[in-house]
Amino acid sequence: MKLKFTKMHGAGNDFVVIDGIHQQVQLTPAQWQRIADRRFGIGADQILVVEPSETAGVDFRYRIYNADGGEVEQCGNGSRAFVRFVTEKKLTDKTAIRVETMSGIIEPRMETDGSITVDMGAPVLEPARVPFDANGLQAVTEGRDQLWPLDIHGRQSLFSVVSMGNPHAVQVVPDAEAFPVLADGPVIEHHPRFPKRVNAGFMQIINRGHIRLRVFERGAGETLACGTGACAAVVAGIRRGLLDSPVQVSTHGGKLSIAWQGEGQSVMLTGPAVTVFEGEINL
Repeated sequence: MKLKFTKMHGAGNDFVVIDGIHQQVQLTPAQWQRIADRRFGIGADQILVVEPSETAGVDFRYRIYNADGGEVEQCGNGSRAFVRFVTEKKLTDKTAIRVETMSGIIEPRMETDGSITVDMGAPVLEPARVPFDANGLQAVTEGRDQLWPLDIHGRQSLFSVVSMGNPHAVQVVPDAEAFPVLADGPVIEHHPRFPKRVNAGFMQIINRGHIRLRVFERGAGETLACGTGACAAVVAGIRRGLLDSPVQVSTHGGKLSIAWQGEGQSVMLTGPAVTVFEGEINL
């Protein structure tokens, strides 16, 4: 079976984007893994599938598969690539669209400078809905946030737990570059307190409007950028009283801008989306 694809990235977080409107896309987890494999396939952090929506008032359906072949709820950087793709493929003539994801509706729009802003919806802050098992733990209050103590490699670390349609555990670290992200990331991802696993964020505060961030993503490992991770980190930092909106997020792959006006309000994610190349793969 031949499958047409487009390779894209958003701040270095790279994607294979597949048109599921004009071709049949029914693949096994092993086939998703092969597409994402950087030696035997195309290579990607996530694979994005564009499909028609059956919901009134919604333009498209958006499916997301991690490099491990598992389907996930949300991908912030991918949503910007999604808009770039449907615009360049002339699947829509709108500059703002409504897109159905596993976790709800998102509303990305193309800006006049070529960047893309996505209304990511309001963050979920109740631990049980993230989901996070807080039974038996004593939270530490900082600002308006609750920090949860978890044992990581024999030391206690404090985490904010936030869902941006997918679960995140965010900790503040003194130096993001020097921190043992690759050692701690898998332990946090698979911590038994997170029944659906979790994305692990490592946030360094530069000033009240600027952070450095590394994210070890669930099912993908450390990526060059993570849009939902940037949103979750900024939400955690604002709730802790450490940041003021808007916040510039520096990642290994580039810069993102996050704006959030507080509880009950949507998080706005702005950043780039770039098409790299197109091709076909035999599966």
